[in-house]
Amino acid sequence: MGSALESYVNRVVSIITADGRNFVGTLKGFDQTINIILDESQERVYNPNQGVEQITLGLHIIRGDNIAVIGELDEEVDARLDFSAIKAEALNPIIH
Repeated sequence: MGSALESYVNRVVSIITADGRNFVGTLKGFDQTINIILDESQERVYNPNQGVEQITLGLHIIRGDNIAVIGELDEEVDARLDFSAIKAEALNPIIH
């Protein structure tokens, strides 16, 4: 997976963690255990009753063993989304 992440460095990515959280930020680096360094990051908290809350985190590290999915974010599409109108259930954590 490490070599696949090389192409994402300095690009905006979305990360879903095993505990169901969603982080978005610029991938600045990673190590052999896929610990991730995000810059200009935010957590997106979904709620079924109100819009998506975006919490600014800045520089943030995510442990590799907690990462479920990493994908590049289409910034143009993301900029057009009205997060205040998006309502959704939060993701459940992965149970082993």
